[in-house]
Amino acid sequence: MSVCEACGNPAKLRCPTCLKKGLPDAHFCSQDCFKKSWGTHKAVHVVEAAVELFNPWPKYKYTGKLRPVYPLSPKRAVPDHIKRPDYADDIKGYPYSEMKLRGSTTIQVLNKEEIEKMRTVARIGREVLEEGAKAVKVGVTTDEIDRVIHEACMERDAYPSPLNYYNFPKSCCTSVNEVICHGIPDRYELQDGDIINLDVSVYHDGFHSDLNETYLVGNVDAAGRKLVDTTRRCLDEAIKLVRPGTLYREIGETIQKVASADGFSVVRTYCGHGINSLFHGAPSVPHYARNKAVGVMKPGHTFTIEPMISEGVWQDEQWLDGWTAVTRDGKRSAQFEETLLVTETGVEVLTAKF
Repeated sequence: MSVCEACGNPAKLRCPTCLKKGLPDAHFCSQDCFKKSWGTHKAVHVVEAAVELFNPWPKYKYTGKLRPVYPLSPKRAVPDHIKRPDYADDIKGYPYSEMKLRGSTTIQVLNKEEIEKMRTVARIGREVLEEGAKAVKVGVTTDEIDRVIHEACMERDAYPSPLNYYNFPKSCCTSVNEVICHGIPDRYELQDGDIINLDVSVYHDGFHSDLNETYLVGNVDAAGRKLVDTTRRCLDEAIKLVRPGTLYREIGETIQKVASADGFSVVRTYCGHGINSLFHGAPSVPHYARNKAVGVMKPGHTFTIEPMISEGVWQDEQWLDGWTAVTRDGKRSAQFEETLLVTETGVEVLTAKF
C-alpha cells in the first residue's frame, strides 16, 4: 500500500499529471489532501521532468567507481499514529535515550514481555527487508528501493529506525559495491554485476530490530559471488557461538578465521551492537580477532552480529555526506546481519527467514 505525500496515511489516489508525464507515482489519501498539497506538489511536474542529476562533490577523491547521484528526494512522511523513537522529530536527530547511556557496558536483560515485543518487531523487520529485496534489479534506483521499504514499514505501523537518526535522510541504507555500510539511497541506477546491501531497521511498540543482506544484481562475477557467500558464512558460524557463557569478544575470532581462510579482510570500524528499546546500546560486538569487547552472554540479551567483509584491505574512508563508508582501496565489501536473542540453552535468531 502506498502512502499519502501530504499526511503519510494509506493512499490509493494518484496524481493524474504525474501519470501523464510518466513521473514517479505521487499518492494522496483524498481529494482534500491533494488540493491542499497542490501549491507545492505542482512544482514536481517541472522539476522532476527536467531534473538535473549531479555529483555533489566532483573534486572529492573517490576510492572506487561509485558516485553519489543527487538531488536526493524529499524526506518521506510518517503518519502521526505511528509511534516514533525520541530522535524522529528532533532537529538534530539526537537519540537522547541512547546518549544518556553512552559509554555504559551494562547489557540489558529483557523480561518475557519485552522478548515478545522483540520477536514481533524482528518479524516485521524481516517482512520489510523481503519487500525491499523484491525491488532489487538492474535499472532500479536505490531511492526507489527506499520508497518500497518505507511504505512496507508504514503498512505495518512501524517507524523506519534510520529515518532522522542523527539526521540520516532516508528510511534504509543501500550500500553498493565498495560501500561498506550506511549508503544513502539516491538516484543511482543499479547496474548488471553490482552487489547491494539492504540494511533495514524498524521501530514498533517501543522496540527496534535490525537486519541486512547483500544481494546480487544481474550477472555477478565469480569473485563477487564468493565474497557474498563467505560473508554469509562468517555470520552463520558466529551465530553458532551464541549461548549463555560465551564471551562477546569470541565472535570476532570466528569471523576473522572464516574470512581470512578465503582471502578476505574484516572491517574493524563498525561493530554489532545491543538492540532493544534503544537502536544501539551495549554490548559492542567487534567482528575481528583479538578485540577487547566487554561482556558475557546471558539469557535475555538481544544484540546484532553484522560482519562486513572486504575483497581488499580492511581500512575504510567516509564520503563527505558524513555517512557513506567505503573501502580505502575501492574494492567490494559485503555484509549480513541478524538480530539475536540469547536463550537459556542457546540462541534464537529473531530476524530469521520464515
